[in-house]
Amino acid sequence: QVQLVESGGGLVQAGGSLRLSCAASGGTFSTYSMGWFRQAPGKEREFVATIGLSGGNTFYADSVRGRFTIFRVNAKNTVYLQMNSLKPEDTAVYYCAARLWAVSLRPSDFGSWGQGTQVTVSS
Repeated sequence: QVQLVESGGGLVQAGGSLRLSCAASGGTFSTYSMGWFRQAPGKEREFVATIGLSGGNTFYADSVRGRFTIFRVNAKNTVYLQMNSLKPEDTAVYYCAARLWAVSLRPSDFGSWGQGTQVTVSS
């Protein structure tokens, strides 16, 4: 299975921006749909965004649509999450995940996960 490593988290003020990166290794990156999920303290892991094999197929949670952008660079085996206009309610650990072939919005459909990166948005 592909191995995933996230980076780019940190502390930012409300209204600010962050870009998360997820580097993949050990698999053929272009055969994996990629997703970003997040988990806040005391809450279940939730879907944020997902992207298809070539990057043309993207889906977003209602709570982030228009503020976040998911994109991938297959030549670099990397998927990104550009987060703009951040809000305190975006505070969570963000996880990158990989699934062979078809996109999905369900965490249970993803077989490979990164270790997570903390994003904290102060008000």
